[in-house]
Amino acid sequence: METRSNHVLVGAVVLILLALLALFTVWIARLGGTSEKEYDIFFRQSVDGLAKGSTVAYSGVPSGQVKEITLWKNDPQFVRVRISVQDETPVLQGTTATVLGSFTGTSTVALDGARKGAPAIVCPAQNTESVCPYGVPVIPTKQGGIGAILNSAPQLLERLSTLTERLTALLSDRNQASIAGILENTNRLSDALADRGPEIAATLAQTRIAIQQAGNAAEQIGALAATTNGVLANDVQPAMQNLNRAIGSAQKSADSLNAAIGDARPGLQAFSKQTIPEVGQLVRDLRVMTTALSSVAEKVDQQGASSLIGSPKLPDYEGK
Repeated sequence: METRSNHVLVGAVVLILLALLALFTVWIARLGGTSEKEYDIFFRQSVDGLAKGSTVAYSGVPSGQVKEITLWKNDPQFVRVRISVQDETPVLQGTTATVLGSFTGTSTVALDGARKGAPAIVCPAQNTESVCPYGVPVIPTKQGGIGAILNSAPQLLERLSTLTERLTALLSDRNQASIAGILENTNRLSDALADRGPEIAATLAQTRIAIQQAGNAAEQIGALAATTNGVLANDVQPAMQNLNRAIGSAQKSADSLNAAIGDARPGLQAFSKQTIPEVGQLVRDLRVMTTALSSVAEKVDQQGASSLIGSPKLPDYEGK
């Protein structure tokens, strides 16, 4: 009986010592380890390749690991990922999280975007449940890497399909025949140009000569224009001055003539009202006198000069 009691006592002491050793080991590990902070991330994209223990990197530097991955019960479109990072990791305002995939099939949670001097992401004193629904701060997300490519994959496939249809329509049999004809005509044109090479070179040479002659003509026209300006300045301007003086003299003469006509106007009026009627009366008197002289001359011619002195002889009367 005593031997069995001793074995039980020894076993109990050993177990107690082992438990104390385990607790001491854990305590030592905590003393030698670093403290960590936990955050929640709500992804609205696929988290393929992400699992518990996956690496969490901050700007490419490994800083923690994934602790938990579950669907968010409030909205199944979101996946809640609980991560833990080292205490010295600068998870500040502006930090965002992204799922980065790789060709090996494993994914990592990438953190970046913190601004210098910004405050840390913490749960507020009020409205804790709405901002931190699971009691830890929430890091906002952004699309990037394979996630962004997968989200835009439907649009990319649609555009590729449209592009394929257009290329198919462009490369139809009819268009291919047209393209072949265009290429054949292009070859013919190239051959014709090659055959006409010397003529084209001669034409270009003549063109250069014509351009040079045109330049010389332009210079001569410029010189002629300068000469014309000189002639206008030296010859035409003095002639114009003499013409202006002649016009001024003619104007003065016209003014003098108008003044003389104005002065002679009363005499002309008197001449027309008095002299002309008197002249008319004189002409009538002269006509009467001419008629009388004509009758006298006729009388003298028929009866002689005695007819002017005595009375006319009566004719002899003979009785029956």
